[in-house]
Amino acid sequence: MSGAASLLRLDGRAEDRAPDVVLAPEADPRALALEGLRVVAVAFPRFRDGRGYSHARILRERGFAGDLRAVGDVTVDQLLFLKRAGFSSVAPDGPIDPQAAAAALARFATPYQRGAPGEAPAWARRMTGS
Repeated sequence: MSGAASLLRLDGRAEDRAPDVVLAPEADPRALALEGLRVVAVAFPRFRDGRGYSHARILRERGFAGDLRAVGDVTVDQLLFLKRAGFSSVAPDGPIDPQAAAAALARFATPYQRGAPGEAPAWARRMTGS
């Protein structure tokens, strides 16, 4: 797992501290006691293992408001999807160019699918006129 030196912040909830717990892909995020946790890391041992996205969604829906961190084999191509799933920071195994990260995160300003709680997709905005 990468250290705080390679921490990439996806939003303001990111913290410069070690995770309180690291969830493995096979772990059940519904079984995790969230009280007192500030940083929850979700392991991505291989970039093609998508269970971490489900873990993030479940934790955010359960009310976890702290730093939710993707750790491991994470690439720049995943950043926007990680953010939309509810991750607030990334600690990748390999370096991610900050300019490439910024470009990836800015690529689609208005998503078409529902994402993290509180984010309205384009179709829902059209329905409400916002």
